Amino acid sequence: MKTLIGKVLKYNIKNLNTDLIIPARYLTKSDPNYLAEHCMEDLDSEFNKKKEKYNATILVADSNFGCGSSREQAPIALKAAGIKCVIAPSFARIFFRNAINIGLTILEFKEINALNTGDALEINFKDGIVKNLTSNRKYKVKKMPLFLQEIISAEGLLNFARNKILKK
Repeated sequence: MKTLIGKVLKYNIKNLNTDLIIPARYLTKSDPNYLAEHCMEDLDSEFNKKKEKYNATILVADSNFGCGSSREQAPIALKAAGIKCVIAPSFARIFFRNAINIGLTILEFKEINALNTGDALEINFKDGIVKNLTSNRKYKVKKMPLFLQEIISAEGLLNFARNKILKK
């Protein structure tokens, strides 16, 4: 993935944990669409309605996003709900890895106060540029290593590995 254009849904919450992303009571099924229906439900029962209202595909939150348990269903639920990228100043290590493994783009960005719900963003991952199309401001961000960008572009680690094996 080189560039992403999308709209923001923002939660000014530090330590937004995996239990808030997908509550444990919904882990009885592994269907991504089922998980998407209940994504963020305990944090905001209107999450899916707000996501639709703003046509949001980019979730913005505060630091230590995805802390808590190691459940990979959290990034799966977000991705299945239509979130293409999560932006936060920092991510819990296990969430970071799980997101990469399933092909959910994440972006470390310290200046989240410059972003608001409804803002349109253009993110250039290759160059590490976030352009807020609403405010017409540009920000330089820490670029994700190329091999992680390749895993995300392949829609996850398994597809990436499968593609590498098939090319040999």
